[in-house]
Parts: sequence; C-alpha cells; structure tokens
Amino acid sequence: MEDNWKGIKEALTSTCQEVLGRKKHHHKEWISIETLDRIKERKNKKAAINNSRTRAEEVQVQAEYI
Repeated sequence: MEDNWKGIKEALTSTCQEVLGRKKHHHKEWISIETLDRIKERKNKKAAINNSRTRAEEVQVQAEYI
C-alpha cells in the first residue's frame, strides 16, 4: 500500500510540476528595512506622548511627533 501511495504521489507531483512549473522562491521583501525603522521611530514617539507626565511635556513631544 505504501509503495502504491508513493507511486501515486510521484505521478501527481511530476504532473503538477509540468503543468505549473517549479516553485519560485524569488519573492521580494514586501517591506524594506528603512520602512521598518521609520515605523519603529514613530512608535517610540507615540509612546513618548502617551508616557508624558505633564500637559506641557505632552505638547512638546507632540510637536516633535509631527
């Protein structure tokens, strides 16, 4: 039974590869390192706004955020 299943699996695999082609692992990165850094900076600035203790400090941090 196992040999039969292996034969069927190999036949299906080879047929699919002929029809669809081999797997292509050349995917571009959908987001760059620079973008991730900018997101991280923005997140840190938002955290600074949320963690500010006084209203004056919050206004100052918000000015830097924009």
